[in-house]
Amino acid sequence: MEVPILQEGQVLLDRSSAVPLPEQIYRSLRQAVAEGTLRPGHRLPSSRRLAATLDVSRNTVNAAYDLLKGESIVDITGRSAPIVAARVPPEGEAPRSATSPPPPSLSVRGRLKADDTRGRAWARHPGLLQPGAPATDLFPFELWARCLRRAVMRERSAVLHYDRTGGVPQLREILASYLAAARGVEAEPDQILVVASTQGALSGLAEALCDPGERVWIEDPGYLGARAAFSGAGLALSGLPVDAEGANVERMKSEDAARLIYVTPSHQYPTGARMTLARRLSLLAHARSVGAMVLEDDYDSEFLFEGRPISALHGLAQSEQVIYLGTFAKTLLPGLRTAYCVVPKALARDLTELFRSTGRLANVHAQLAIADFIDGGHYQAHLRRIRTVYEERGSALHRALVSRFGDRIEVDRPTGNVQLTVAFRAPVDDAEVAMAMQRDGFAVSPLSACYLDAAPRPGLVIGFAGATASQIEAGIRSLERALDAQQPRVQPKLTR
Repeated sequence: MEVPILQEGQVLLDRSSAVPLPEQIYRSLRQAVAEGTLRPGHRLPSSRRLAATLDVSRNTVNAAYDLLKGESIVDITGRSAPIVAARVPPEGEAPRSATSPPPPSLSVRGRLKADDTRGRAWARHPGLLQPGAPATDLFPFELWARCLRRAVMRERSAVLHYDRTGGVPQLREILASYLAAARGVEAEPDQILVVASTQGALSGLAEALCDPGERVWIEDPGYLGARAAFSGAGLALSGLPVDAEGANVERMKSEDAARLIYVTPSHQYPTGARMTLARRLSLLAHARSVGAMVLEDDYDSEFLFEGRPISALHGLAQSEQVIYLGTFAKTLLPGLRTAYCVVPKALARDLTELFRSTGRLANVHAQLAIADFIDGGHYQAHLRRIRTVYEERGSALHRALVSRFGDRIEVDRPTGNVQLTVAFRAPVDDAEVAMAMQRDGFAVSPLSACYLDAAPRPGLVIGFAGATASQIEAGIRSLERALDAQQPRVQPKLTR
């Protein structure tokens, strides 16, 4: 039995509340089941339909449905709408079958955060062709070990105590010079916070700059880590459409203002599009007019294979309206857990204390070694080497995909970045394809998972930075098997 439209007032949302919207929807539906308004066998509205009714994103409704599914209140099979599966005891009424205390469990908010990744089986284990993964075979480990030992021995007192600042002075000073020369980002060293990860920085910034329920614009499709950080902070997510010129900022101008705008203008994730100068200026003008803060994730700006780089948004801004984020995860190693953000002078002291007190700053050993590595000229030499190899590997993967799959796919030749995006022309369950490839040892990501509000396109995000020629060929064979497994089986006709 389908519930065509929930009764008026059955799901009430308080957008000014500190309670995340998915949790509010979950509570309302759970109460309706407990009171008998929704009974076993009732089919709830699809996530798209309920999202439209409540004026929220489908991601918000899906998170609420996942919470209900986690308590076995609803059944969800494939892509069909949830069906109420069991009655829920009203508040204060103990379950009749309860014979022992329940096992330890997460809070509703904790389950919201956990459920954000639990369903992504394809993302649980590292493997070959992983998006965002650098080439560890090209990393100068012996040179790095010398830098690490030299830095630690020289700065013994620094590694014995808690960091009371936003990062070790040596690295902050080096980063200030490097960013000014390479990206046009002008900042004092005390405006630079050296953090453990970009995602951790986004989470901290969201909590510091926004109240729960406030809106953030994110690219659609976009980076899942940013989406998790913002939703975990209780923010309402709105999607910016993406095309060949990057995020299209026109949609923001016709809707309510947001507190934050998150973009990856250098290499949009996952499409790889570069935001044009005209759109960058339009974005800055709009943000300035509504008082929004722009979070610029300068994703993979170090890897540009052709054309001239465009200045960072931070360098184009006429006021302190942009927070710039960068990382060493792609240029050095992800395991170093070292990234950085450039914050406005007016916020530097408070954000430094907030990040320090919540444990978001980077490891002191790694900071000292990176400072020594850059200061000795090794960082730029390493970048020049891997940039050349990445271009070769990206081109090899592109040629292999086009040669093997032809017009079954859409794929652009990489002009930068460390991964490329493949779109399937036929309706394919890309999550199933990704899981099938994971079983072969390949950690590709389904493109559809990157979408928020826009209709998802099936495809894959495939890393190439760490892939050798033989690994690329093996990955192509794995993809071919996964796609062939989804082709409809044609039964042979019987002849008499």
